[in-house]
Amino acid sequence: MGIEGIVKENKKFVAVDIGGTQIRVALYPEDGIEPLKKKIIATHVGNEKPEDRLNDLIAELWPEDGGVERIGIAVPGPVDPKKGIVYKAPNIGSWLEFPLGGVVEKRHKTPTIIGNDANLAALGEWKHGAGVGHHDLIYLTISTGIGGGFIIDDRMLVGSHGIAGEVGHITVLPDGPMCGCGHRGHLESVSSGTGIANYVERRLKEGAKSSLSLSPEKPTSRMIAEAAKNGDALALEAFEIAGTFLGRAIADLLHIFNPTVIVLGGGVTNAGDILMNPVKKAIEESIMTPAYNQNLEIHFAKLGDQAGLVGALALARG
Repeated sequence: MGIEGIVKENKKFVAVDIGGTQIRVALYPEDGIEPLKKKIIATHVGNEKPEDRLNDLIAELWPEDGGVERIGIAVPGPVDPKKGIVYKAPNIGSWLEFPLGGVVEKRHKTPTIIGNDANLAALGEWKHGAGVGHHDLIYLTISTGIGGGFIIDDRMLVGSHGIAGEVGHITVLPDGPMCGCGHRGHLESVSSGTGIANYVERRLKEGAKSSLSLSPEKPTSRMIAEAAKNGDALALEAFEIAGTFLGRAIADLLHIFNPTVIVLGGGVTNAGDILMNPVKKAIEESIMTPAYNQNLEIHFAKLGDQAGLVGALALARG
């Protein structure tokens, strides 16, 4: 084997997935998605800056022989991939117009690329998960909030400023519940885990009967999903409403992008068919013509909470 072959085999990539509570970093070989090293730490500890904690963790996993080609970073919130800037990161208040790409690249002297976490989860599912083999994919993550990522004609859609795909902020119910962004009636305000929990809390205050009223604390979407699986009428109602609005929003996206696969990820999807059934029903009732449903596949994500890391890896590999 020549020198070029040896060098190629030693290529490595660092992938990072940053959340409001955790930072995940993994070192990967040139091929495959099994990490050589991986570690998870808290995003916030005392007065330490998150970027310092991130850089120290990357250094901890750095291979002794070097050979890291690029670093890929998945970040929550809107980012500018071209400039490496984080416009705003939920739960990381100091990252406003923050040059994260440059900060990491300067410390490790290695090309660094950043991307929105939902966009990169879409990329990960397309390359290595539920979207393998498709050319047009829409990925939605339904968790505390709702995010989206699009693969169109085998390319990730990011928009002119890198902030495309904010599906959670489609208006679905004018004058509806307040969204976390400060506007009313967005999809996130009715179909996210937060939206589901807020709906149940409102109904309980109105006197609705439910096993959830026995809980001393505010019900979470996970608790509501469990209650729904046990036949609780209010919990089923909450998921019916959330799934219906989500399905209508997906129908709108089908009209615009006409993909062949929809991938749903995020913690709320652990509800399974309790969420999926009203989603599919709403899609069927809302599409302009059955042609949009023809050969359309709808899957839950395969990569789970690894989607962000795997997407950051795919970004780094190019």
